[in-house]
Amino acid sequence: MRYSIKLSYRGADFCGWQVQPDAPSVQQTLEKALSTLLHAPVGVTGAGRTDTGVNAIGYIAHFDAAEGLDTRQLCYKLNAILPRSVVIHGIAPAAAGFHARFDAVQREYIYFLHRCKDPFVEDHSYLYTFPDVDFAAMNEAAQALLGQHDFRCFEKTGADSKTSICTVTQAGWHRYTPTHLQLTGREGGDDYWYFRIAADRFLRNMVRAVVGTLLEVGRGKRTVEAFRSLVLPADYESSVRGGDAEAKGVKSISPAMRCNAGESVPGHALFLSSVRY
Repeated sequence: MRYSIKLSYRGADFCGWQVQPDAPSVQQTLEKALSTLLHAPVGVTGAGRTDTGVNAIGYIAHFDAAEGLDTRQLCYKLNAILPRSVVIHGIAPAAAGFHARFDAVQREYIYFLHRCKDPFVEDHSYLYTFPDVDFAAMNEAAQALLGQHDFRCFEKTGADSKTSICTVTQAGWHRYTPTHLQLTGREGGDDYWYFRIAADRFLRNMVRAVVGTLLEVGRGKRTVEAFRSLVLPADYESSVRGGDAEAKGVKSISPAMRCNAGESVPGHALFLSSVRY
């Protein structure tokens, strides 16, 4: 029988979700715990990869096991033996054909950034003290991400994706006030920001590369128009593969190479925050 499992994890203790040959992963840790409790090998399939150090809230996975499991008791036991960096929120029976990865219709990521030294957000937010960052310009540039486009400029070199086309439905920077400031009656002002982006799928390292490139716009190192030129039309890939790139005007588009975009920001401030089915 198939079961869905909802969990959250702190990425600092892992080299991403996916099993690695010689490094700790969330998938491996969860499979080991389930196999121990169920006294049989258990494979777990997740909603998607997360990079080394990246966090997840409400991550969805599935596994197969015998019918009639006491899911509440299993959840309790898993939380007892899993490391403190992983928490299981719930386990429930799922439809026989449910697939945590392929059935997902939208994934959402949030990237946290703070502009002043603050030890209470340091572990999960990126300290970025460059002066006079223009968040309005970054939000203007981020609008180019919306819709269906070819995002190969933001994909990690050597990735094995079959396609680099994604459909982005939300992208923008927002101010927020951390909890420790709210408790003292203070406001975050312009010192605390997060970038939220939602899409049907994401390429490897895509969000961190997008954030890093947008920060170049905020610093005035790259114009809004220059950022827009990196986001290629959805038919770019088929044009190149079909051999009629020049006929469709692809030749006039900036080369779709990872080196044309900005540097990736650190992973510790990135959260996979939602998966929709």
